[in-house]
Formats: sequence, C-alpha cells, structure tokens
Amino acid sequence: MMLTVKIFRNKNTRDLPLPEYKSKGASGMDLPAAVEAPVTIKPGEYSIIPTGIYLEIPEGYEGQVRPRSGLAAKYGVTILNTPGTIDSDYRGEIMVILINLGKESYVVERGDRIAQLVISKHESVSFIPVFSLEATDRGEGGFGHTGI
Repeated sequence: MMLTVKIFRNKNTRDLPLPEYKSKGASGMDLPAAVEAPVTIKPGEYSIIPTGIYLEIPEGYEGQVRPRSGLAAKYGVTILNTPGTIDSDYRGEIMVILINLGKESYVVERGDRIAQLVISKHESVSFIPVFSLEATDRGEGGFGHTGI
C-alpha cells in the first residue's frame, strides 16, 4: 500500500515538477528550487532556497530533507541542517538551507533539483526517569572509542 500525502504548490511555482521517484528503488524524491532569479552561493556561505511546496504529512510520519549526492560530490554543496525535519503538523513552505562547502561559487537556478525528500514513519516516545542505566560492553565509549 502506498502512503498518500497531500501537496500544494503556490501559484508562482506550478511550472515546476512535483517531487517524484526517479527509479523503482528510490527512497528520495527530488525537490526543485523555486527561486525567481538565480541565487549565487559563495564558498563558505549558505542561502535559504524556497521550493514552493507545502505538504500535509499524516500523523506518525515525517518528511526528511536530505542532500543530493551529486551536488555534494561535484560542487561541495550540501544542506546545512541535514537532515531537515518536516513535522506532520507543519503547513508552511518547504525551504532548503543550502551551504557551499566547495571552492567555487555555486549558482542555483529555477527548477534545479536541490535536495531529496524522504517520507518516513516514526514512533513517539515517552521518557521514564531512572537513577541508572543497564551496563553494556561499550559503556560510555564515544567518539572514536573503537579506533580509527
């Protein structure tokens, strides 16, 4: 069974494609840039890029905005808050915070595929305060504790 998610596009972006899977096994759908004019992102800088897309994600699900591997590998462009989370009760426009970690300026054009959207099921949790946790072999070993 396929999950149904309602999508709305503002009238200025109806020329842009809806997110869609590009292959049978894909988990992410490309999000387009809905910029009115080209946006230049200089090395080390970031910009909030609109998509013109609004979603009604069912309760118990979330949207994740993830980087596109081609932008990262070819240009050093990725998403600053990756993955960006879209809560089921959010109804605003989906925006993407692109950052340029590359060495050259990067220009975002209208319709460019700038990010991936993944819709995932999630669980809500409740926390139980305790005075100790069950011991494990790892214990408190953190960053790099198993070596490089």
